[in-house]
Amino acid sequence: MTRISISRRGFTGSLLAATALSACAVQSEAPAKARVVVIGGGFGGATAAKFLRLEDPGISVTLIEPKSEFQTCPGSNYVLGGLKRMSDITHTYAAMTGRHGVRHVRDMAVAVDPVTRTVRTAGGQSFGYDRLVVSPGIDIRWGAINGYDEAASLRMPHSWQAGPQTVLLRQQLEAMPDGGVVALSIPANPFRCPPGPYERISMIANYLKTTKPRSKILALDSKDAFSKQPLFQDGWAALYPGLIEWVPLGKDGKIVEVVPGEMTLVSEFGQKHKVAVANVIPPQFAGKIARDAGLANEQGWCPVDPFTFESQRHKAIHVIGDASIAGAMPKSGFAASSQAKFVARAIAASINGQPAEAPVYANTCYSLVGPDYGISVADIYRSTAQGIVAVQGAGGVSPRTPPDAPAHRHLEAVYTHGWYASATREIWGS
Repeated sequence: MTRISISRRGFTGSLLAATALSACAVQSEAPAKARVVVIGGGFGGATAAKFLRLEDPGISVTLIEPKSEFQTCPGSNYVLGGLKRMSDITHTYAAMTGRHGVRHVRDMAVAVDPVTRTVRTAGGQSFGYDRLVVSPGIDIRWGAINGYDEAASLRMPHSWQAGPQTVLLRQQLEAMPDGGVVALSIPANPFRCPPGPYERISMIANYLKTTKPRSKILALDSKDAFSKQPLFQDGWAALYPGLIEWVPLGKDGKIVEVVPGEMTLVSEFGQKHKVAVANVIPPQFAGKIARDAGLANEQGWCPVDPFTFESQRHKAIHVIGDASIAGAMPKSGFAASSQAKFVARAIAASINGQPAEAPVYANTCYSLVGPDYGISVADIYRSTAQGIVAVQGAGGVSPRTPPDAPAHRHLEAVYTHGWYASATREIWGS
């Protein structure tokens, strides 16, 4: 066997040479094909960032999101009902940055310049882009209900953005004496997650039924009809008889004023409801950065091209998720993720000089009425010159009277948890 001898000087020289070669290799890497900046790390933004890298690793993707972890609104009702913990609905960006090469900037986007194509952050950073994806979710319309501002939300939480507000409402439910009234004020359309308030009613009812059975829920609604209404009301009658009173718009259900110090809600025609716990879900609009960037209309939502989700106000900016006006598609996490996947494909195709696919979107929404009682709705959507429309006959809703109702509702409850796990794993998982 031949022994190879190397001096310290020779080893050092070899190491320096190897380092120089390595540096040359790094410097000679091909530049990014294009720079895409994504604002917002929720269902829409996180999906767009990850799937852009999956579509083409040659695209540089920067995600601007101030949080290190994201707590989902889907699943937050189960925290209120005692079926989940906050940790169960909390997800990090570790896989997205570590495995998929997305650059995560923990800062708040505060300004967009569509002329120079730059995004500025609260921390003073500036990022240039070739394409921008804006997915800011919703903001609360403070003052839309007289007396309801940020200070009032500490007494009467909205809990419509998962996090501290979710914890606060849960704590108030736990502290409420048995026999207290829990009121929900529900907004008119459009708002985030159309079935959400009614699943929340169900989950709070389940908690009260098992821990505070003399209590009652008063659901004060600004609408006369709601998503999956017959299915929810069938479930309420079966599981919570006498516990829930739903007051529609036509019976003076719209709340126009609150008095937090007195825990009182005032209806459109002056009826006062004094309660123990008040969950006030106010009207909403697109997140602040979208409005400040001139992407929103007078109603506060962002008009987009139905084929590309490119803003109708500014070129090279795509607005997805709750902030966008997406035709027949609801404002939901699953819908936002579906939009993001197509937008990622469309951007990658454009960058590579390829034609875009004809867009097809999906939305699936599972809701729990009880721990062992699930219901669902699913739809497929296509883009047309008139906007995004549902494909007739392609969707479906849970049957009201399935042949084996208990087994059917049980399976849908199982599917509810599986749906959440698969959706969030696809976005924030490996």
